[in-house]
Amino acid sequence: MIALLEARSAGLLRREHWLTNIVSGAIVGVVALPLAMAFAIASGAKPEQGIYTSIVAGFLVSVLGGSRVQIAGPTGAFIVILAAITARYGIDGLQIATMMAGAILLLLGVARMGAIIKFIPDPVIVGFTSGIGVIIFVGQWKDFFGLPAVSGEHFHQKLWQLLQALPQLHLATTLLAVASLALVLYGNRIPRLGRVPGPLIAMVFATAVQALFGFDGVVTIGSAFGGIPLGLPELRLPELSAARMIELIGPAFTIAMLGAIESLLSAVVADGMAGTRHDSNQELIGQGIANLAAPLFGGFAATGAIARTATNIRNGGTSPLAGIVHAATLLLIVLVLAPLAVNVPLAALAAILFVVAWNMSEAKHFLKMVRRAPRADVVVLLVTFGLTVFADLVVAVNIGVILATLQFMRRMASSVEVQNVTHQELHQEFAHRGFQQLPPGVLVYSVDGPFFFGAAENFERALATTHTDPRVLIVRLGWVPFIDETGLQTLEEVVVDLRRRGVTVMLAGANARVRGKLERAGLIELVGRDNFFDDLAHAIEASRALAPEGPTTALGRQTVLSETAQAVLRTSRQFFSQPPADS
Repeated sequence: MIALLEARSAGLLRREHWLTNIVSGAIVGVVALPLAMAFAIASGAKPEQGIYTSIVAGFLVSVLGGSRVQIAGPTGAFIVILAAITARYGIDGLQIATMMAGAILLLLGVARMGAIIKFIPDPVIVGFTSGIGVIIFVGQWKDFFGLPAVSGEHFHQKLWQLLQALPQLHLATTLLAVASLALVLYGNRIPRLGRVPGPLIAMVFATAVQALFGFDGVVTIGSAFGGIPLGLPELRLPELSAARMIELIGPAFTIAMLGAIESLLSAVVADGMAGTRHDSNQELIGQGIANLAAPLFGGFAATGAIARTATNIRNGGTSPLAGIVHAATLLLIVLVLAPLAVNVPLAALAAILFVVAWNMSEAKHFLKMVRRAPRADVVVLLVTFGLTVFADLVVAVNIGVILATLQFMRRMASSVEVQNVTHQELHQEFAHRGFQQLPPGVLVYSVDGPFFFGAAENFERALATTHTDPRVLIVRLGWVPFIDETGLQTLEEVVVDLRRRGVTVMLAGANARVRGKLERAGLIELVGRDNFFDDLAHAIEASRALAPEGPTTALGRQTVLSETAQAVLRTSRQFFSQPPADS
């Protein structure tokens, strides 16, 4: 449900709730001002474009999103990919990619894919956000220390050049940056300024000092960008073409995926702080519309901003009204105070981004995960982190998800048990039905867990450890939640091979979902409908008519055929190498 309508039905838009939401929205708007400019500059855009993004996206996400208290705008997580897109395709290319990403997010929301995106493993998320934090931190050295521009395509190249250039730091720029950093961190401890955001204190201080003393060599918004124009830009559609859109498909998907992850993570954090419950799919729809609209007014990619959302909640924001006021506050600043930004030093904005980078790095959580997480998860974390920093964010996320998925499948496969059911176990289960012992020559094997391509080998290995032929083999499927194509083919091969050797195979206890797949695969016809049973008890009763007279089968050890085992192992090499089928 749209958050604005939900808030209205909950009575949160009544007059008694106006004051707290207006105050909270105004505070968030002030907090967003330096961040929006800093993120824009770091992304390769002009500072005013960050403000335009916050105004347009912030308003639309608040009105059309799925979280009552979500605040949207440019974020630090986007800096790395947006800067790369801007450097390669220009600001027009960035805006086209943003609009394409908006369309993708809109489709994801309409297709109700919001819940699936939340299942990206935590080691992958922490790995790439920590990596982004490192890249942002190093990327701001130039403006923080007043260093000359550096070149280099890769992180290690830029880092080495920055380290070599450190002796050339500009003293006035560095002192302003250090003072600004101290105010960002501790400005709220100054008497009477406790409720003023640290980034705003730092920006106002550095701007005032530069305006008064006019230090030579200190780069400001005025000297770098010519200041910030008054008002919003005119509505303008970027020049679209089929060739341009095809060229930007990759960047657009990158923006969309990162935007979806970031916005839904922010919404989850907001739920925990405010006691609300967001609609993931509606949130993606709201984010999609916002990213479609922002470039029309000179903006670029936006998503849910965790820090600004948390600020909103801590200051009493309870409804989308706070987000709307946040956008209106920024609009008012652009209409009235834009000329004052001419003296804002880039060093002050770099100091703000230093703190953003530290918060994004989640250093404590990262180190805690390295120390305490399972070894496989640590590998995923470090690989994702390393690839984010030294290779590419998209590659890092893709490889991280693939590694995490493979590890999950390995754990799932190892958790699937295929074992001989002993006489004692059957006696305990069916004692109320007068069960004493299995008929001679009858074996019961139970599959416990999903019978998918990763578990097929377990089934084959269990049968391969046996030595003599039973008369009847009952495969119990009662604890199999699903079976995939590889599992079906493996089971079919085993049935065919056992039947060739004169062993009757019975299937018992399959649920409706598994039974439907067995039916479509022809396995019920293969074993014979008389050999397919709804429960194990009926299968055991039917096996008595097929078992020969003689001593009871020794259930304490696993028994089937060695030649069958060889055939099954040959089969496993063929089918275990196939990709998984959709269950």
